[in-house]
Amino acid sequence: MTQGERRTPARRTVLGAAGATVLGASTALAAGTARADEQRAAGPARTPGRGHGYRSLPVPTVIGHRGAAGYRPEHTLGSYRHALDLGAHVVEQDLVPTRDGHLVCRHENDITGTTDVADHPEFASRKTTKTVDGTALTGWFTEDFTLAELKTLRAKERIPGTRQENTLYDGRWTVPTFEEVLRWAEEEGRRRGREIWLHVETKHPSYFRSLGLGLEEPLAKLLRRYGRHRANSPVFLQSFEPSSIQRLAKLVDAPGVVLLSGASSRPWDFVEAGDPRTVADLVTPEGLAWIASYARGIGPTLDLVIPKDANGRLGTPTALVRDAHAEGLILHPYTHRNENAFLPADFRKGTDPTAYGDAFGALKRYLETGIDGIFSDNPDTALLAAADLAARD
Repeated sequence: MTQGERRTPARRTVLGAAGATVLGASTALAAGTARADEQRAAGPARTPGRGHGYRSLPVPTVIGHRGAAGYRPEHTLGSYRHALDLGAHVVEQDLVPTRDGHLVCRHENDITGTTDVADHPEFASRKTTKTVDGTALTGWFTEDFTLAELKTLRAKERIPGTRQENTLYDGRWTVPTFEEVLRWAEEEGRRRGREIWLHVETKHPSYFRSLGLGLEEPLAKLLRRYGRHRANSPVFLQSFEPSSIQRLAKLVDAPGVVLLSGASSRPWDFVEAGDPRTVADLVTPEGLAWIASYARGIGPTLDLVIPKDANGRLGTPTALVRDAHAEGLILHPYTHRNENAFLPADFRKGTDPTAYGDAFGALKRYLETGIDGIFSDNPDTALLAAADLAARD
């Protein structure tokens, strides 16, 4: 069966139902509850993704980026739960370590903008400047805190100027450990009657390994402890450093995804190893074949799928989707957001960068390329766009 043959029925059945649930519910919570009730009634054999691996997920798969970061402070249990309530098929976590080796969920180890650490005088002396992957940063960093110390902090909205409404939830949640997320996923799975899929990223793995805080081994240990280490486990493992995915592939069988940023950039582990290849080299047929030798997918920036012109407008799709599928790789590009500031120029509305633009129009262009999924800060919007696409098939 080819990739195209597999995609059409998945859209029309599973995803179409999910889209209808989002459309018909009066509130986001009601949408999640109604969908969970339907899945319980259907029984385990008919629940998408249950025990059958990533190929059983709806296509396009909607991945809640850092949870539902468009509506709640990112990487909090509240953000993760809201992503499920909105209908996300998969929820993303980014992992960084504490000084005592615990894996916690933060987009970056610099927690200056995502916690209230600056309001804690007892930690004022911890503020410092570090160079992470070649970039100098000044602030507070998770690797300088024990887990007990980190747990005294509260999470807050990272971009309050753009998402002022999210600041309503500042201070409501702590920084979760990945083990807490794994337990949460088990509880949510029982409550909703389905497996809860996770998309887990190792952040700056070479940097942390140089500090004696390697990410892959403790991550693999936790995955084994919670039964998410198998090829059909409900988890993706992702990294911008290919060597991290290669290392994980030797420890667990869960599917790996290589993240790809701008075409001219180089993965940091390539920089350290003196590997001259750029992302542009990795998205060639030869580069994709190399990735397929140890990974199951790629997570390219959306610009690698449809580049923008000099005016920031979407141009002609590249051959990346076709070439990746030819190597058996799935594509989970990042990141869709509703605000004008994050949309291609031809889909912005008005002049306010924080206002919502034509997110559905942009999503239509991206989904029509045949990508297998998309990371979204607004998973409900992405689900509706995917349902629209399914209705046209």
